[in-house]
Amino acid sequence: MTTAEQTVVDTVKPQLYIGGEWRDGAESATLPVEDPASGETLVEVADATVDDAKAALAAAADKQAEWAQTAPRDRSEILRRAYELLNERADDLAVLMTLEMGKPVAESKAEIAYAADFFNWFAGEALRIDGRYGVADKGTGRVIVMRQPVGPCLFITPWNFPMAMGTRKIGPAIAAGCTMVVKPAKQTPLSMLALAQILEEVGLPGGVLNVITASSSGSVMEPLIKDPRTRKLSFTGSTEVGRKLMEQAADQILRVSMELGGNAPFLVFDDADVDAAVEGAMIAKMRNIGEACTAANRFHVHESVAAEFGDKLAAKMGELKVGRGTDPDVEVGPLIDDDQRGKVEELVNDASEKGAKVVVGGSRLNGSGYFFEPTVLTEVPREARLLEEEIFGPVAPIATFTTDDEALEAANRTVFGLVAYMYTRDLDRAFRVMEGLETGMVGLNQGLVSNASAPFGGVKQSGFGREGGREGIAEYLETKYVAMKL
Repeated sequence: MTTAEQTVVDTVKPQLYIGGEWRDGAESATLPVEDPASGETLVEVADATVDDAKAALAAAADKQAEWAQTAPRDRSEILRRAYELLNERADDLAVLMTLEMGKPVAESKAEIAYAADFFNWFAGEALRIDGRYGVADKGTGRVIVMRQPVGPCLFITPWNFPMAMGTRKIGPAIAAGCTMVVKPAKQTPLSMLALAQILEEVGLPGGVLNVITASSSGSVMEPLIKDPRTRKLSFTGSTEVGRKLMEQAADQILRVSMELGGNAPFLVFDDADVDAAVEGAMIAKMRNIGEACTAANRFHVHESVAAEFGDKLAAKMGELKVGRGTDPDVEVGPLIDDDQRGKVEELVNDASEKGAKVVVGGSRLNGSGYFFEPTVLTEVPREARLLEEEIFGPVAPIATFTTDDEALEAANRTVFGLVAYMYTRDLDRAFRVMEGLETGMVGLNQGLVSNASAPFGGVKQSGFGREGGREGIAEYLETKYVAMKL
């Protein structure tokens, strides 16, 4: 780590943020944060106990009534100032993110901009919370409908987008008038701590946002999920963990939002612009080193254009420079840890053993850090595990289809339903396939769907609830109906 990088790390307070105060954990234990490009420890942060977590929830619960009464304009202005400060400090925040997560610094900077967009969007939504007043159908009374904050929220955020997955939960909660406790992933706590410092600086009252870092998410968060003061749980992560959290949330009948695993199909039809499809594939596959729930996980390509698509995609993938993300020329950083790299390697080997052809890449890189080569596989058989399991790495498996019905059946052949991508120039086909896809989102002739002004979320075992767009704030509001007699 260079002196400049150390300076950036040193700006982050490595403590818990509870009730507007920065403090060590109750037992003064610490948690190492690792640089995945080298395997070295960047810094130690506080490792929260259950008592720390309960203190954070108590702070949120104590502040809830007061915060709910705050003027919408005041909540909006806090979000707007935070949006501006995130953009002003994007360079340093991007370096910090790259150090703890590994992605190239240019991608980290793009995530900071994306994260800030949620604050900008929900600054506006804070001013658009509405209700209605009407005459009852029989004319004998009036109907009043109001929207009120759901109450104290728990947020559990992942390591792959350590800033944006926080702002798209924190933004609508602040806008709606909810307080919250956030538990970032143990691998990437620094971005969330830096965000808490920014929100404190722009005037968010103490107790509205509370951040606890912990090595054991389950033991620390379960007591809060089962605490009657909690009214909302939002989680982004694996379907396996999401299922357990839903079981825990059942005790208190919590409002729950779940953004879970994905297995995104990328469909290329025979009339597609192949060059445009390759460009979209590079975005959909290689964003965040492939470590994204929205990453194109499997490519279903019409047999007439499969060879051309595969050759061009392999050429693009083979040109990518792999290395430490803080190097401005690097396009592919390390995977988050050795376990994740091992899973990617296992899936590639399984496909190869079952007959898939490795066109480019296919191996881990030796030396320090958790690097894996950008990889393209063709002639992938149906029984290959990477067509069924989320890869979460820089690997693009290509299978072929003959008919539209076959393509749609292959796309829907999964328990997941987050996003799908499709390339076609036929408008009728586009609408038929879009309507037939069992996903919450579709990218039509583009490889990126993430947008703060649009509802993000999935169906089936990819979860439920929506983040972003007009729908995003609804997750944090309860509807109250008043029957008024005249």
